[in-house]
Amino acid sequence: MTTPVRIAVAGAGLIGKRHIEEVDAASDAELASIVDPLPAAQEVADRFGVTLYGSLAELFQKDRPDGVILATPNQLHVDGGLECVAAGVPVIVEKPIGDTVEGATKLVEAAEAAGVPLLTGHHRNYSPIIAKAREIVQSGILGQIVAVVGTALFHKPDDYYDVGGGWRREPGGGPILLNLIHEVNNLQSIVGDVVRVQATTSNTTRGFPVEDTAAMVFTFANGALGTFLLSDTAASARSWEQTSRENTSYPTYPDEDCYHIAGVSGSLSVPTMRLKVFPGTRSWWEPFETSTVELERSDPLANQVTHFAAVIRGAAEPICSGRDGLGTLRVVDAVMESARTGQPVDLTH
Repeated sequence: MTTPVRIAVAGAGLIGKRHIEEVDAASDAELASIVDPLPAAQEVADRFGVTLYGSLAELFQKDRPDGVILATPNQLHVDGGLECVAAGVPVIVEKPIGDTVEGATKLVEAAEAAGVPLLTGHHRNYSPIIAKAREIVQSGILGQIVAVVGTALFHKPDDYYDVGGGWRREPGGGPILLNLIHEVNNLQSIVGDVVRVQATTSNTTRGFPVEDTAAMVFTFANGALGTFLLSDTAASARSWEQTSRENTSYPTYPDEDCYHIAGVSGSLSVPTMRLKVFPGTRSWWEPFETSTVELERSDPLANQVTHFAAVIRGAAEPICSGRDGLGTLRVVDAVMESARTGQPVDLTH
């Protein structure tokens, strides 16, 4: 039997605790330690029976792990990632890979130059739902893709903004960088590259310096157009978290979808996987053949840990590399720029 790889988790916040649980539960990995400067993290370390370090520098000096999952606040991702690369330790950097394109580019180039595996924590890359949707689109059954509709509408509780000194109220801590980045990654994975964006944002509801709501228009490289509506203050279930059933911490609504992908021959709703296809003549007078695509479900976060362990051993190449994460960040950065200027932004890939 292969010896489990030792993985340290940096950041014991909301997502960090999920990573800690998954590493602890994995058969091919073990939790080596936790890195977090906040005293509250000691309770988490005690619960899992591991050592707590106050910094990555202390970790690498005292107990170098085989890999690190970096789940710190966005503003610390690039510096933490660079510390891991300098130490020669493979790392998953939670999304976004950086809070600026410039910083993320520096990290990606440093990792590539050093030959240190750098992954971006877009865990939905390991979702069987996304894999099946991508497979359906690529099969051609929908025909040429013409339209994509996406939503990420949910209501975060007020105390969500109080953690870590309130960094989520400030620019860079809002739903565009924390949530939209997942959605862009999903849509590019299923439909292809986004090459043009236009966006409008609002902070009217919460009144924080950072946005709470955004509306976007995407142009894809294949010519398809997409709309996306995002809000963290909407009483709605039309979000991945509340429809995918992949995180049981959230209530789920099996009648709701968050994506709809339409081609000239058929359409797919995700994650219900309801498929409608014209059997012959394509016309609104003609009835569709309707079906629901079956899925074999598994936990993407657990799958990500398994994959990371394989990457650490040299048995696999990253499914979502640092450069993939950078591509997603560039689209999100363009959304921010478009919202700021009121102008569409073109992306070159």
